[in-house]
Amino acid sequence: MSTNMMLFFGAVLLIVILMYNSLVSKKNEIENALGAVHTFLKKRTELIPNLVATVKQFASHESKLLTDLTNTRAEAQKSLIKGDIQAADAQVSQVLGRIVAVAEAYPELKSNENFLSLQASLNEIEEQLSAARRTYNAAVVQYNNAIEKVPTVIIASVLGYKRKQVFAVTAAEAAPVDVAKLFNSTGS
Repeated sequence: MSTNMMLFFGAVLLIVILMYNSLVSKKNEIENALGAVHTFLKKRTELIPNLVATVKQFASHESKLLTDLTNTRAEAQKSLIKGDIQAADAQVSQVLGRIVAVAEAYPELKSNENFLSLQASLNEIEEQLSAARRTYNAAVVQYNNAIEKVPTVIIASVLGYKRKQVFAVTAAEAAPVDVAKLFNSTGS
C-alpha cells in the first residue's frame, strides 16, 4: 500500500472518529440536560404534599379536589420512575395549576406565611426547571442537526442514532385554568 493511500485512509478514519466523538458528546449533553430536568421535576413534585397540606388547613371542604391532587401527584411520580418525563411534567403542572386556583379563592391562604414560602420555593424551582428545559431543547436541536447533516448522517444512520423530541408545552398546560369549573367539580 502506498504512502498516499495510507494517508488517505488515515485521514478518513480520523474524520470518522471525530464525527463519532461529536455525536457521542451531543448525546451525552442531552442525557445530562435531561437529568437536570428530571431533578427539578422531582423537586417540584416533592413540594406538592406541603402545598396540599397548607391548602387543607384553609380549604378542608375541598376534600375531593385535594384527593384528586394527591392522586395526580402519585401518577406524576410513576411517570418519573418510568422515565416519561414529559408526562410527569404535564401531570405536575396540572396539579400546581389546580392548587393555585384553589388559593385564589381563599385570600387568607394567599397571605399565609407558610403558603407564601412554599410559593416562593415553587417559583424558584419553576425558573430552574424552565432553564433546564431550554438547555435540554438546545442540546436536542444540536444533536438533531448533527445527525441529519452530511456527512454525519451516514455515521448516525449506521449507528442507529434517532431524532430526539424537544420539550413542548402540552395543550393542557397552555389552557387557562377554569376556577369555577374546579369548584363545581368538587361537589362543594
